[in-house]
Amino acid sequence: MRFKEVAEYFDRIESIPSRNKMISVLSELINKASIDEVKILSYLIQGQIDAPFRAVRFNIAEKLCEKAISDAYGVSQASVSTKYKRLGDLGLVAESLSKGGGRYSVKDSYTRLVSISEVSGKGSVEKKVKLLSELLKKSSGVEGKYIVRIVLGRMRLGASDYTFLDALSVAKKGDKSFRSDLERAYNLCSDLGKVSEVFLKKGKKGLDKFQVDVFSPIRMALAQRLSTSKDIIKKIGKCAIEPKYDGFRIQIHKKGSKVRIFSRNLEDMTDMFPELVKGSREIKSREVVFEGEAIAYDESSDQFLPFQITVKRKRKYEIERMAKDYPLVCFVFDVLYLNGKDLTKKSYADRRKALSKLVKPGGVFRLTDVIITGNSNEIEKIFDQYISAGLEGVLAKDLKAEYTAGARKYAWIKLKRTYKGKLSDTVDLCIVGYLRGRGKRAKLGIGSLLGATYNRKKDIFETLAKVGSGLTEKGTVELKKQLDKFKVKTKPARLDSKLKMDVWVKPQVVVEVFADEITASPNHTCAKDKFRGEGLSLRFPRLVKLRPDKKPEDATSSKEVVSMFKRQRKKK
Repeated sequence: MRFKEVAEYFDRIESIPSRNKMISVLSELINKASIDEVKILSYLIQGQIDAPFRAVRFNIAEKLCEKAISDAYGVSQASVSTKYKRLGDLGLVAESLSKGGGRYSVKDSYTRLVSISEVSGKGSVEKKVKLLSELLKKSSGVEGKYIVRIVLGRMRLGASDYTFLDALSVAKKGDKSFRSDLERAYNLCSDLGKVSEVFLKKGKKGLDKFQVDVFSPIRMALAQRLSTSKDIIKKIGKCAIEPKYDGFRIQIHKKGSKVRIFSRNLEDMTDMFPELVKGSREIKSREVVFEGEAIAYDESSDQFLPFQITVKRKRKYEIERMAKDYPLVCFVFDVLYLNGKDLTKKSYADRRKALSKLVKPGGVFRLTDVIITGNSNEIEKIFDQYISAGLEGVLAKDLKAEYTAGARKYAWIKLKRTYKGKLSDTVDLCIVGYLRGRGKRAKLGIGSLLGATYNRKKDIFETLAKVGSGLTEKGTVELKKQLDKFKVKTKPARLDSKLKMDVWVKPQVVVEVFADEITASPNHTCAKDKFRGEGLSLRFPRLVKLRPDKKPEDATSSKEVVSMFKRQRKKK
């Protein structure tokens, strides 16, 4: 299959406003491609050339990309830069300057992209630019557009991982009936290419045999929320109560002396946390996958440091200095795989028993405290103790529940601090657009942000609030720079919004927001199908902090907001 045909499909997908139509077109493309080509396509659609957690990077900045475009089409870099300022997308610049091409197959173009990513050492910058220039020169305009976008990591298609899983099911069966099986396999390996290959070769039987694989991160289980300890006992009965830390949730994979550390959004953070790597090697197991919360901790004062301090450890430079200034402690709370045995289908009680034998007292790893109780008053007492210690609250865990990879279920329930007259919890919203600043805020570039919840069932984002306060002036300017990397010309395909924004952005950046209450609103779309077309909204929302550790699909779900709204009305 020629890459030009694939690029033309990408063009069609980018212009489609309907998710179902997007699935239909993707399934058509999958049926035209070979199994090997589908595996490649699964990565390219994500703007990657491998599973994202493998962190394959091109390391080509915009200026270098401008140079490659300049060399490929025989125009000055200044004119490329001018066109970029006008079009706002270097992919469109490449498309507008192209003079033909289009002979490469999917595998040829992919192989050349991989070659660019593999260049390293002395003179690597020049070699990367040369290889990219040669690839663009022999590619058509539409191919050039997506080659540049892939290299820069800005595909702009609007198709999520789950859109692709639905398309696989439709391509094979004609409907979405395989979606749950595909999703289960994907949650265990986080690799769309591997799932695609197994499914297209072996069908459902292949998916049923999927097991945990060390160094392929398991998509992390998520907690539901309830507002009182009585609600928790009513829901799951006698349960395990653990402290809820405000740090980095991490998943550690160890095989022999090799260690990899992944964040909740599957980013490889191994190099950032040398003390955790060293500590992992001291754990006596041949193979293990376990989870914990890494948090900056002051041993001298016996205090947990705030998230704003912990987040400073997420960096690529001055790692040793930061490790010395802000050492981490990792509170371990689950084990998912141990010496060849997949523990995800074991109960929480069984996993905790295995964990207690694995993690010994002292050192950088500590077992989370746990108290088993069926008494709501005891939960309240424990909750107050942890709040006094500077933590967020508690997690209640069903003793009989399996590990629900990639899902938000009542196997885990979070109970966080409450504020008199306010919402009982913050919400995490995905930014999908913004209004430009007016008056005094004109110089900042942003007047207000449009935040959306995630509707997991429909795989779309639904607006909940316009947020105009909470960030400093410096923070607003920095956030605008970040958002502008994901600007799109029209409303994102997976966004349901009645509002119009000055600037639309691809769902990518997640922020934590606090508000006074949830109210009904004719202007927003969150849960509109639950309230006769009228959505839900936040009253007096304020931005608390950015959540770089969360993916767009980790945003608070529309279903969760409905539950919060009902509990709020019940209290009133």
